[in-house]
Amino acid sequence: MSDESTTPDLVELVRLIFEAADRADWDEILKFYAPDAVWESPGLGTFEGVAAIRDLWEDYESSYDDVRIEAEEILDYGNGVVLCVNLHTARPQGSGQPVRRRVAFVYTWVEGLVRRLSEYADIDEGRAAAERLAEERG
Repeated sequence: MSDESTTPDLVELVRLIFEAADRADWDEILKFYAPDAVWESPGLGTFEGVAAIRDLWEDYESSYDDVRIEAEEILDYGNGVVLCVNLHTARPQGSGQPVRRRVAFVYTWVEGLVRRLSEYADIDEGRAAAERLAEERG
């Protein structure tokens, strides 16, 4: 059996996470996270464990109407590091004005599960962080 057949396609796994996020399917999203996963979000803080990550998703979703979450670009940097540039479009509850937010998520995968997700408002900063992390883990 080749290594290729036993190694998960991390780009495809991230794509599945985003498809589930767009449906607000928290159970499906969280099956990809290690029980002790960490989500780092500037301005919001650090969320440790799947329960805290679930609360983050649910709080986000409940604050808006017509939420759309789309992965625009997913790149595997190797060594378990994946960058996803994504677009969130939604209307704050009670408002007719949609908001758009484009961010970069840097995923760190270990044994087929997300161990850490770091969020970057600056896409170029996210790309640079993914590149550094992949080199460090190499």
